[in-house]
Amino acid sequence: MERSAAPYVAGIDIGGTNTVFGIVSENGDVLCQDSVKTQTYGDIKDYVDTVAGRLEFMIETVGGKEKVRGMGICAPLGNYYSGNIENAANLPWKGIIPLASLFEKTLGIPVKLTNDADAAAMGEMIYGVAHGMKDFIMLTLGTGVGSGIVANGQLIYGSDGFAGELGHVIVRRDGRPCGCGRKGCLETYCSALGVANTAREFLKERSEKSLLRTIALDSITSKDVFDAAKSGDELAKAVFDFTGNILGEAVADFIAFTSPEAVIFFGGLVNAGDLLFKPMRESVDKNVLYTYKGKTKLLVSSLRGADAALLGASALGWEA
Repeated sequence: MERSAAPYVAGIDIGGTNTVFGIVSENGDVLCQDSVKTQTYGDIKDYVDTVAGRLEFMIETVGGKEKVRGMGICAPLGNYYSGNIENAANLPWKGIIPLASLFEKTLGIPVKLTNDADAAAMGEMIYGVAHGMKDFIMLTLGTGVGSGIVANGQLIYGSDGFAGELGHVIVRRDGRPCGCGRKGCLETYCSALGVANTAREFLKERSEKSLLRTIALDSITSKDVFDAAKSGDELAKAVFDFTGNILGEAVADFIAFTSPEAVIFFGGLVNAGDLLFKPMRESVDKNVLYTYKGKTKLLVSSLRGADAALLGASALGWEA
């Protein structure tokens, strides 16, 4: 991506609990950062004034606004086209919030906004393993399943700014209920919550011994399943085999959409390693259309540290 003479960008990652913001160099070095509790600010003006005030101090420490190319913001239900957050359930501000323009007016620098999954894809393209790639898919396997699709070097936003909801592609008709209102979405099987739910189902349906039987059924987490599987627990390993198989089927279908150079995986569930990725790779190979067989790399994100979200947000600043 073309860079201006200004060597830095600012970034804001807005989550339901915390907002993290800072200044990033073109090499992906986080020069300074700070955070606030998102839910503390029920008034959007107070929130913008507080975060912008701290950012202004950071901007001065790196040489002033002439050194900052722009700023990127990632937020739940952030719309790239409008610069608005639109009816985000987990944020304290309801309705349509013109966040990009509010920060732009306050800071006096160009601002772009998008959702967290698209920002992760942008961050991977600028700073991570997708650097130099023009066609790839980013899948975030966390509490839910997010995604960003890059084709011909451009993120796919669609007609309304919300394209690429691969976590809500139905992988099992009339399957598990999803928070989106449908049934059988990928997110209900291949997220951290999906892994925990699969473990609960297996414990009810199967009779073999398992370390997971020592945990109250409603308290089981994906981490518990991982720990049990690492200890050799056969039922827990079967949970990951089941999850990896479904994920691989879905990835094989996604490859047919855009023929990507790579599918890149990010998020907490990635820490399961081969427990998840071995069955997933086998499933991709089994299910992918012959035309694409062996062509698409299956990679783990290189932005796995605490700065990953901030880097994703800041990446938008280069095009602001």
